[in-house]
Amino acid sequence: MPKGRSNRHQGKKSSTVVLVLSMLLMLTIVLLMLLGLGILSLPIGSDEDSLPIGYRIKLKRLTLDINKSEGQGVGDRGEQWTEVLSWEPRAFIYHNFLSKEECEYLINLARPHMVKSTVVDSKTGKSMDSRVRTSSGTFLKRGRDKIIRDIEKRIADYTFIPAEHGEGLQVLHYEVGQKYEPHYDYFLDEFNTKNGGQRIATLLMYLSDVEEGGETIFPAAMGNYSSVPGWNERSECAKRGLSVKPKRGDALLFWSMRPDATLDPSSLHGGCPVIRGNKWSSTKWMHVGEYKV
Repeated sequence: MPKGRSNRHQGKKSSTVVLVLSMLLMLTIVLLMLLGLGILSLPIGSDEDSLPIGYRIKLKRLTLDINKSEGQGVGDRGEQWTEVLSWEPRAFIYHNFLSKEECEYLINLARPHMVKSTVVDSKTGKSMDSRVRTSSGTFLKRGRDKIIRDIEKRIADYTFIPAEHGEGLQVLHYEVGQKYEPHYDYFLDEFNTKNGGQRIATLLMYLSDVEEGGETIFPAAMGNYSSVPGWNERSECAKRGLSVKPKRGDALLFWSMRPDATLDPSSLHGGCPVIRGNKWSSTKWMHVGEYKV
């Protein structure tokens, strides 16, 4: 091989090595920055698949002070962090997602318009009465005022699903004895997927604490959840699987579809009967595509 060609070959090889090393160095710096900011916080020597059931991972977010940022909502939410609940179904809790003032605002806005809750008829797409759902509720039109727009923007920021893909907020009220039997949020018919496509995820925001009962239950969740802290304090209904006790300001995100776009039967969920107190919540259903309102 001529000397000139050999030098060019060596030069290209050196350039490739330098490029690869530079990319590795940049990746290392980014990872160190994320660890330093507390955004990554997995235990040493463990990964997501090996985490024990109920393990709480605090994923601190880069959030602005809600009192100092225009358009960020009403009231002080305090520290926000994410708790990983389950991988089958994929379920997470955003702690302190709403402020006390935002919770009270949604309750007071919805209270005068509450009616008996209904379910969707899979054949016609119309609402119908059902014994499986005994709460009362009402819908708040998407983007109806600034506070709701702020909440919907926050939902989009946290879930990475555009606000235009979501239905209007539904506010629900459960009194003593009221419940919602286990069900799926995704549809098994073509009629209800004409607008926005399939429901991909649900965000359930708790607007009040509940003295006893009222847990959100996932009876088909994979894993042994009897070792989760506070298991013995839960109602008998909540011991049928993975369950979440309502806490004002918290938001439960769970996915009805897997990452490969198939429906996830482990997302079966319901609301346990309220035993003492009242339960107020607000639901945001999100679709694969834009949802027309």
